[in-house]
Amino acid sequence: MNEGIVTKAAGNVYTVRTAEGNLIPCFAKGNLRIQGLKSTNPITVGDRVLYTLQSVDHKGVIHKILDRKNYIIRRATNLSKQYHIIAANIDQAILVVTLTDPPTSIEFIDRYLVGCEAFRIPAVLVFNKIDTYNQEQLDQCREIEDIYTKIGYTCLETSVTKNINIDRFKNLITGKVSVLNGHSGVGKSSLVKAIAPELEIKIGDISEYHRTGRHITSFSQMYELFEGSFIIDTPGIKGFGLVDIEKNELYHFFPEIFAQSTSCKYHNCTHIHEPDCAVIEAVRDNKIAYSRYRSYVNIYFDENEKYRSPF
Repeated sequence: MNEGIVTKAAGNVYTVRTAEGNLIPCFAKGNLRIQGLKSTNPITVGDRVLYTLQSVDHKGVIHKILDRKNYIIRRATNLSKQYHIIAANIDQAILVVTLTDPPTSIEFIDRYLVGCEAFRIPAVLVFNKIDTYNQEQLDQCREIEDIYTKIGYTCLETSVTKNINIDRFKNLITGKVSVLNGHSGVGKSSLVKAIAPELEIKIGDISEYHRTGRHITSFSQMYELFEGSFIIDTPGIKGFGLVDIEKNELYHFFPEIFAQSTSCKYHNCTHIHEPDCAVIEAVRDNKIAYSRYRSYVNIYFDENEKYRSPF
C-alpha cells in the first residue's frame, strides 16, 4: 500500500497527494464509511491515508486512515447529533474575523477558540478588511484584539485591498499546515490569493440583501503555497457547535478562567452561582472580560435551561 495525504474532499471523491507530489482521485473502501457513523465525513482534508491504485482506471482506493495527531471538529447546530471534521493533522487554526460585512460575533469567536483549546490546536485571530472600518469600528476592533492578546492569542489586522500586513500573514503560515475558517465573505480565499496569486481560488463578494458572504468555497481543500507551507481553505461556517465537551470541563478551555479557578473556594465550582468564586470576582474586577464570561455562561447552559446570571 501507498501512503498519501488527503488534499480535497468533495462528496465521496477524495484527492490524495502522493509522496512524489502527484494528485490522484480516490474513493473510500466501503467499511471506512461505516467508521465514525455520527460524522458526516469519516475522511477529511489533512488525513494521512493508505491507498492502492486500481490498474484499470488508475484511480485510488483508500483502505485506512492513519492516526491523527489532532483535528478540529464542530456540530452544525447545538442540537445536531452529527458532527463534521473540518481538518486533521494541522499545526494551527486561523479564524478570519470581520466586524461588519459580515459581522462575526464574540460568542462565535469564543466557541471556535474553545474547540481549538479542547483539541490542543494553537489558534490565531486575523481581523480582516481593516481598511473598511471607520474610527469607531477601528476602536472597537482594537478593544476586542486587546482582550484576546492579553489571554495569549496571536491577533493580526489585515487588508488585502490596502496590502496591510499581508507579509506578516505570509510569515504566520510559513512552514506550517494551517486551516483557515470563518464566516462566508470574511475574505479567507482573498487572503490566500494575496500571498499565492497563481492559485486557482474563487473569490466572492457580499450579498447586499443578506449582508452575508456567498458560499464560494463549497468544499475543503489543501493548497501548497510554497515548500513546506500548506493552507486548508474551508467553506464558510455560520455556527460552531461544540462536540464532546462536558459542562464541568468547559472552564478548562477558557485559559483566563482556568487560571483564576484555582483560587475558588469550592473545587467543583461552576463559576456561575457559588459564593467566594474567584472567577466571578475577577470579572467584577475586570481581570476577565465580561464578553468572555458571558460566552462561557451561554455555552455552559443549553438553550432550554434557565439560569440567573451573577451580573
